[in-house]
Amino acid sequence: MDKIYFIGIDVSKKKLDICVMLNSKVVIEEQIVNHTQAIVQAVSRIKDDLEINNDEFVICAEHTGQYTYPLICASNSLSFKLWLENPTQIKYSCGMTRGKNDKVDARRIATYAFRFFDKMKRYKRPTDEVIMLTQLEAERTMYVTDLDKYKTILTDQKDFIPSAIYAPKAKRLKSLIMSLQKTIDALTDKMNEIIRGSKMLNRQMQLLTSIDGIGPVIALNMIIATEGFTKFENARQFCCYAGVAPFAYTSGSSQHSQNRVSLRAAKYMKALLHMAAVAIAHRKGGELKEYFQRKVEEGKNKMTVLNAIRAKLVARMFSVIKNDRIYQPILG
Repeated sequence: MDKIYFIGIDVSKKKLDICVMLNSKVVIEEQIVNHTQAIVQAVSRIKDDLEINNDEFVICAEHTGQYTYPLICASNSLSFKLWLENPTQIKYSCGMTRGKNDKVDARRIATYAFRFFDKMKRYKRPTDEVIMLTQLEAERTMYVTDLDKYKTILTDQKDFIPSAIYAPKAKRLKSLIMSLQKTIDALTDKMNEIIRGSKMLNRQMQLLTSIDGIGPVIALNMIIATEGFTKFENARQFCCYAGVAPFAYTSGSSQHSQNRVSLRAAKYMKALLHMAAVAIAHRKGGELKEYFQRKVEEGKNKMTVLNAIRAKLVARMFSVIKNDRIYQPILG
């Protein structure tokens, strides 16, 4: 390996801890504010002090959601290699650890980058449309959760509290429900406008919703989760991400359990796929309904068959996107 500096960054809300390593030896340690301009200045200063260019260092950080946004912006500004890794991946690579502080975490991230450099995946920023959809869908989901909560209170408490208390409370709840519904509708209209305005996203929505069992909600969340089908190479990878892919659990001669899915999963996507599979299982016809009935009659566990349907839906979504072709049901 040529001389490469590994820069580990521990990201928090207000500050970044930076550790620069060369051949597993700490060269620089410092702390800066979590702001794009401060990051640009710090990286430029490190490059000048070490007399290196963008090909001679890589920055690795945990992907902690919105707090990494200034770092991403700085990467786009200076065009340096940015590696955003799953925090769990870094955690389990460190072996048994004791204690925790941001300075040590930055060292651990730099060490991880040095040890697993051959597995580096340079971060590619999603399109502006995908970023906007991600933020709007997160906001919409928050309001939908609140809406369901208020609707439940409105119906459940009617017969269990005095009418003199319930009547004004119901009036306030109905006002909140109407306001939330208007906000949700406005966000939905905005997201549809973004999709219609993007040739790529509009085509992907058309392809995905052509699949039996896939509606606009699942299609939209698939586009967001896959960043426009650029984040995952194939359906199997996404099945692992969503907790749909089964894995074997065996050990020597004493443990031989059935294959089962991992609990480490994007549970919101798993829930959406599960609801689609259940809807298919309860409908009157369709090729996946026939598949469900056939497997159950063969003695397969119903949950196992439902999971297989979830995997089939994922495979079909990746297939129509890859082939850029409307889904055609298998006949006969």
